[in-house]
Amino acid sequence: MVAATKRKTSLTLDAAALDEARKYGVNVSAVADAALSKAVADARRQQWLKENAAAFEAQSKWHKENGHPLADVMVGFAGDTWKS
Repeated sequence: MVAATKRKTSLTLDAAALDEARKYGVNVSAVADAALSKAVADARRQQWLKENAAAFEAQSKWHKENGHPLADVMVGFAGDTWKS
C-alpha cells in the first residue's frame, strides 16, 4: 500500500475538545484526516446523485410503466414487488 502524501495545514478547533483529546491521547490529525475523508466521500456521493437524478427518474418511470424486465425470475423478499 502506498502511503498518502501529507500536507501541513492550520485548523481552528474547540479548545476544550482539543485539551480533552490530548489528555486521552487522541491522535487529532488522524481523527481530522478520517473525518475529512468521510466528508469528501459524502460530498462526492451527493454530487453523483444530483448529477444522475434525471437518469434515476427516467429509470423509475420506465419501471412503473413496464415493470422490471427480470420480475419473472427475481426471488427474495423484493421479488414480488415487481410483479404485476
